[in-house]
Amino acid sequence: MNDINFNNKTFSLVVNSENGQVNSETVFEYKQNGDLVTADYHGGSIVYGKIIAKLNGAQLDMLYQCLTTADELKAGRAIADISFTEQHKIKLRLNWEWLGDKNEKGVSEYLEN
Repeated sequence: MNDINFNNKTFSLVVNSENGQVNSETVFEYKQNGDLVTADYHGGSIVYGKIIAKLNGAQLDMLYQCLTTADELKAGRAIADISFTEQHKIKLRLNWEWLGDKNEKGVSEYLEN
């Protein structure tokens, strides 16, 4: 799995927990430099968001933050399991949690466009 390349790839949501913030209108634009993976995201209920992650084998250890259209600043962390579709597209399954008072948790899946 060391040859995973996120550079200049875009991802969209496939499925999200009910308490998740992003939706099918949110677009994620990834960059990669070695084991450092970053992404900007926007659309739907997200004005702007940023991900910083470390690639570790078949997982991404992620921190994320965003500004929502409801004018909320939110932050969280996730572990993303990386797999591939039959068409060799990257698929991410995130076990995530918001940081803060409620520490809500959920699962979401994203697919390379």
